Amino acid sequence: MDYRSTKDFVIRDIVHFYKANGWSSAQKPELLQKALRRSENVISAWDGDKLIGLGNAISDGFLVVYYPHLLVLPDYHGIGVGKEIIRQMKARYEDFHQHMIIADADAVGFYRSVGFSRAGETVSMWIYEGNDHPSIFRGKVGEH
Repeated sequence: MDYRSTKDFVIRDIVHFYKANGWSSAQKPELLQKALRRSENVISAWDGDKLIGLGNAISDGFLVVYYPHLLVLPDYHGIGVGKEIIRQMKARYEDFHQHMIIADADAVGFYRSVGFSRAGETVSMWIYEGNDHPSIFRGKVGEH
């Protein structure tokens, strides 16, 4: 595996990669490419010329870093690609006061294994236009 800190991706590779992971952002390729380019940091994993993993960071530059995307191609799950991307991200932001991530239920165990824990009694909330995150709260903001 080759790990790179780059924001230059061929759009068709990104779209294929995000589709393979079932992420709705693949339906907005130009915006996805812009979002990755404007991220403060992007770490990608490669098997030859094949993109197999990617994580990005958005930060205020001093105290708080948020990791919105961490994806690994399904055929590469379980071999440490995601752990290495997170390790590199955490090393880059090691002096920061707060590292944040939102985890779907099936990913909680993975994030615990790399050092994250539940944030007290906080509840993640969003306004979201995608359909790739199942939820019991499918109504309008404020409904439940």
